[in-house]
Amino acid sequence: MQNRRKFVSSSTLAIAAAALTNSLTYSEDASSAKKVATRLRKTLKLNMVKGGKTLAEKFAIVRQAGFEGVELDAPGFSVDEANEAMKSTGLIIDGTVNINHWQVRHTDPDPTVRAAALKSCTDGLRATAAVGGDTMLLVAGHGKDGTASEVFQRAVDNIRLAIPVAEEVGVKIAIENVWNHFLYNHDGEANQTADEHARFVDAFASPWVGVQFDIGNHWKYGDPAGWIRTLGKRIIKLDVKGYSRSKDKWTQLAASDIDWAEVRTALAEIDFKGWVAAEMESGDVNYLKRVSQEMDELLVG
Repeated sequence: MQNRRKFVSSSTLAIAAAALTNSLTYSEDASSAKKVATRLRKTLKLNMVKGGKTLAEKFAIVRQAGFEGVELDAPGFSVDEANEAMKSTGLIIDGTVNINHWQVRHTDPDPTVRAAALKSCTDGLRATAAVGGDTMLLVAGHGKDGTASEVFQRAVDNIRLAIPVAEEVGVKIAIENVWNHFLYNHDGEANQTADEHARFVDAFASPWVGVQFDIGNHWKYGDPAGWIRTLGKRIIKLDVKGYSRSKDKWTQLAASDIDWAEVRTALAEIDFKGWVAAEMESGDVNYLKRVSQEMDELLVG
């Protein structure tokens, strides 16, 4: 495995270490039999940032807003520019999001499209490693591509081919729970479980495939805390957004009706430690500061 983040200077490491003091912490409720201190590190998707012409300017806005990390779309960014932006700002590229997984899918009936999806995946993994990231978020496919069993097997068969590259470069494939008509019933009730998501990840039988669990994405269909408990150690990173089940629409975090206290308890129960990425509409530095503060309030409690 390559020596990761070798490009980071000692001064940058000192800046990043100092930023750890701004990381989120929380403990289980006092009634819990066991106290678990869990540290969350705040990151966000780069496309949330309005302002800044260069990558370094955008990174500086992210740092000013109170975040420690950022996620880029991969492949396709300039590795040299990204590395220089990290050096100049102290921001960490903790991971990436595959750039075209919605359009070029691992579950497409056409094998040539699946081959293109595999290449995008492996290229993205290599680009992620080149900037020191340790995960690449991936939408596994879409239910419209066939029957449930066909889509499931195509996704497993195609993504599995990327695992040797993931292991080689040290970047995990993080499957996101999204509205893709796959592993849940898009027209179903609000009491659905994460059982199929767990079965899907387990089908790879590999430590290089896990879940980037989006706390808000399936609140319409199930209980986020329950899904967290079911997915457990399969969760390697978190995404966060707001959704109101009562109003049936996306919202800012504080305006959602998610039971954040129960989410915090569930995260403590599975002893989650790591990155949580904001994934919402874009805005300026003041807007991003508000998002950062809401993450503190809701995930710390």
